[in-house]
Amino acid sequence: MAYQYDLFVIGAGSGGVRASRVAASKAYKVAVAEGSALGGTCVNIGCVPKKLFVYGSEYGHGFSEAAGFGWKHEGVSFDWSVLRDNKTKEIERLNVIYGNLLGNAGVEVISGYAKFVDAHTVEVAGQTYTAERILIAVGAKPFIPEFTGSDLVVSSNEMFYLDSLPEKALVVGGGYIAVEFAGILNGLGVDTSLAYRGDQLLRGFDEDVRAFASEEYVKSGIDVRLNTDVASIELADKADPAGKRIVHFKDGSSEEFGLILYATGRVPNVASLALDKAGVETGKNGAVIVDSNFVSSAPSVFALGDVTDRIQLTPVAIKEAMALIDFWFEGKAVDFDYDNIPTAVFSQPSIGTVGLTEQEADARGLDFRVYQTDFRAMKHTLSGAQTRSLMKLLVNNADDKVIGAHMVGDYAGEIIQGLGIAIKAGATKADFDATVGVHPTSAEEFVTFSAGALKKR
Repeated sequence: MAYQYDLFVIGAGSGGVRASRVAASKAYKVAVAEGSALGGTCVNIGCVPKKLFVYGSEYGHGFSEAAGFGWKHEGVSFDWSVLRDNKTKEIERLNVIYGNLLGNAGVEVISGYAKFVDAHTVEVAGQTYTAERILIAVGAKPFIPEFTGSDLVVSSNEMFYLDSLPEKALVVGGGYIAVEFAGILNGLGVDTSLAYRGDQLLRGFDEDVRAFASEEYVKSGIDVRLNTDVASIELADKADPAGKRIVHFKDGSSEEFGLILYATGRVPNVASLALDKAGVETGKNGAVIVDSNFVSSAPSVFALGDVTDRIQLTPVAIKEAMALIDFWFEGKAVDFDYDNIPTAVFSQPSIGTVGLTEQEADARGLDFRVYQTDFRAMKHTLSGAQTRSLMKLLVNNADDKVIGAHMVGDYAGEIIQGLGIAIKAGATKADFDATVGVHPTSAEEFVTFSAGALKKR
């Protein structure tokens, strides 16, 4: 059968754009459908604007810390609209770049949301398109549980376009998005509380990292409330839908906030795809089930990135796209290593992690040792801030290889990238020890761990 396209991509996010561009460069006839802005979540309502907000919010702490270095900062003020609108201009610039990248590669961009008609056909805005292969790369969306007053909260999507900042805000959730936005709001001068129903923030991270980071968030000025859950929410003034909200907690207490952000996870964005018409099976939370080569239950339909609910990270989606291209054009079976993926949380302080946590290493039955230290960075000897940094290294005793590295502190994301290369390459503790440290930096701690830093386990 003759199809209109060799490949039709649903979703122009990071993974979809990479797959479509490279496929087009290899002479595939490719179309991509996108109902929102080009670039997907990361560019528009995710990592890029979030990081810009983090940069902006860090000045809130920086001005006070500068006094110890001789800087006076009387009369400093913050204008939310400037940060918000400058961010939007930057995102619009990136949208144009993504459009040019696709256009220059020969990819046809179709505006609108696609849904399946069958395993080789999709419909966009009433028009049908056929393709030999269809790639689902629609990402994920925020999940907000339904309860009385859930319509009075916002998700991370809306945070990037608020008309104004509240005086007081509640962030609900305990994952990376929750702690990042709590840090942003706190740094921008908002009285910020972070409520999480569990015993500790950042489930899935190393336990020492979780505990240490939580303490540092409190030091930074965030009101962290663990074992706290919301029962219901109502308007303080029924005549003012944009006004303050009253939160009723499950412990019986109530409190008023100007903004309530729910950062309670993300789920695959598949509701409107009509996957059943293509015979595409889904699993937990609607995630598209794929095999190791990203093939779904329909042989002509593939999926990658957040919609598969494996590891929801932009660089992972891009790497998956490249692995899929190699599978299609080179016949290489995908051998994607989901271990040793460097990850950063842009909270304040930031977190960087790569490899196994101490708990994961224990669960795998490994014989390993742990080097760990925490300290006050040189900068804060003058800034007056009581912020501390944590560094942790896991070493497998069988072969001396470093199997995990974790950090909480300034520039953790930048530092962990280099360690990710070393761990991916199989570096040993002896290799770390033989590396000359860059002095004076926090990063040098990772190559100067001695027996005195061994953690008792």
